[in-house]
Amino acid sequence: MSKRMKYYLGVDAGGSKTLAVIADENGRIAGIGRGGNGNHQSDRRQAETSLKEAVSGALRTAGLTEEQIEFAWFGLAGADRESDYLVLRPMIAGLKLPRTEISCDTTIALRAGTENAYGIVLICGSGVNCSGTNQAGKTFQCGGFGYLFGDFGGGYDLSVEVFRSVIRAFEGREEATVLSEKLIGLLDYASVAELREDYLDHSRQPPIGVAELLFPAAEEGDATAIRLLVKQGEELGLAAAATVRQLDMGQDAFEIVLAGSLLTKGDQAGIIRSAIERKAKEAAPGCTLKVLNREPVVGALLWAMERGGLRITRELTTRLSHIHPNIIPNIQNIQ
Repeated sequence: MSKRMKYYLGVDAGGSKTLAVIADENGRIAGIGRGGNGNHQSDRRQAETSLKEAVSGALRTAGLTEEQIEFAWFGLAGADRESDYLVLRPMIAGLKLPRTEISCDTTIALRAGTENAYGIVLICGSGVNCSGTNQAGKTFQCGGFGYLFGDFGGGYDLSVEVFRSVIRAFEGREEATVLSEKLIGLLDYASVAELREDYLDHSRQPPIGVAELLFPAAEEGDATAIRLLVKQGEELGLAAAATVRQLDMGQDAFEIVLAGSLLTKGDQAGIIRSAIERKAKEAAPGCTLKVLNREPVVGALLWAMERGGLRITRELTTRLSHIHPNIIPNIQNIQ
């Protein structure tokens, strides 16, 4: 009788998308599912729906049932405190998977980004977060709770900063910026004046995609865009430096993994990255920055496999590393 193949599920749920991937014990991708916002802090009902859609989609494309999943690991944005887990545990239990674990999405990003068991991860996507683990296994999370609790940046905050800068430039409170033309073009207004009046009349909020205007504007040398990107980098660097001090990592050599779309896709010119490095190296001269070049869901799969009793090999990690947004729709390409 042939041995039954074992399957593992990894889930990465953030503020803009949820991705679920099933892999077999050899690291071959069997199924993939997607959902929308998976952060319960912004919309609990939507997050629950997204998780169900992503997991059921992965099971359906794999041709598997819940009982056939050996272990499932969920890396969830917003899984920060015990009060969050009181919401998330029954949510995940409702998926009827036999063995599961929940962690913050920082945990899976760090696991996907470094071969070491220690280091720091900075996330800059819809929002921002920072987490570290030292060589003794002690962990610390710095931020992740929004502007009121000390954070700055991510897509939501930066979109507001772009909008504010355009309005301030229009009124003469700041210098002119190419962001003005880019913003009214993106949002389909004839002028900043028209944009201003419509947003006032209807209490609108700028969409998260507005933040992406910063990168082409900075490449054109726009001072406002560069200033905002530098500030974003400095704030992330301060979070990394605080984590270094909390975990007594100042004399260690370790990697700072940079995750989230604004760092992995947007910051091609390295403006944010350079500012992070300056601040982080003040606290830990031996640290090095590493842009995450794997999908964070790889970290969730590695945790699921390890917790399910599988020995993680370099070959297995390499196979999982082929998961990439550009080829995810075609499972055969990944195998």
